[in-house]
Amino acid sequence: MTDQQPQTTEPGTDPTEAAIPTPVGHTVTTAPVAPAPHPMVPPPPPAAPPFVPPPAARKDRRVLRAALRWTAAVVVFAAVGAGTAYGIAGMERTDVPGLETESDGRWEYPKLSSPPLPSGSPRPFAEENKAEAHYADLRALVLPAPEGAEADPALRGDDGWLATKDFLAEYADNEERGELRQKLVDSGLRHIAARGWTTQDGTHTRVYLLHFDTAAVVDELVGDIAPFSFPGYRVRGTEASVPDEDCAQLPWPGSFPRIAYVESEPYGAEQVRQAYLSAGDVLGVVIQSRKGTAKAVPFQQTVTLQSQLLG
Repeated sequence: MTDQQPQTTEPGTDPTEAAIPTPVGHTVTTAPVAPAPHPMVPPPPPAAPPFVPPPAARKDRRVLRAALRWTAAVVVFAAVGAGTAYGIAGMERTDVPGLETESDGRWEYPKLSSPPLPSGSPRPFAEENKAEAHYADLRALVLPAPEGAEADPALRGDDGWLATKDFLAEYADNEERGELRQKLVDSGLRHIAARGWTTQDGTHTRVYLLHFDTAAVVDELVGDIAPFSFPGYRVRGTEASVPDEDCAQLPWPGSFPRIAYVESEPYGAEQVRQAYLSAGDVLGVVIQSRKGTAKAVPFQQTVTLQSQLLG
């Protein structure tokens, strides 16, 4: 029996590399074991990938091109929008798609034209016509009735001339009618042309043209009949009338003043609107009444068109 001596580790040798006993006749090679890391030291971080600079110049060019495209698109749309707005502003209402059947309350009048003048006679407000006289037939200067309206036979008169009493019937008070009649006589009234009609909505329109010798007479007469604050003479069917501010603010085609009134609330079964036109030697009077409310648009349209004929 062979005595086995205990194996010892030589100084300087790693204990983890100690020899392992082997059977006789066998040789075993032992690989060294890697030492464990120190518990207080963290493992090193993984290496960062190499830095590659971004393609800034290419990206900037793409952004610039996109911005230019959007700017061009905005300019094109702005130009198209401005052109469209200009086109619509210059078109008649019936020419705009989608608006051809929409009504704003205006009436359809026949095409208007100025009546012929005697040879060598100027228009009433021409520079050479210092008297502002109307030389055309006054009956041809009265506004025609709109389409679909029913004519008022009471205003046809005799051969187209209306009697003074028929005009004065528009005013309510007997005493005022007598006073106004005397003023007309004193002012040299020559004759009266008139026309009236009733439209399908029940609006009753009366238009009177009173012809005098001079424009100065008409100016003075209008100051009495149509002062600024309220009518000088009360129209039949009204209680109180005030200046029509909406009508006063409209663009005015004539070369002469206009004064308009509207019946203020509360009014009776009808509301009345009235206007006075001091057109040279002619005094124009427009009166409209309607059950309920007298609409502003047809009144303003009638006054404007009558003014165009007188100018």
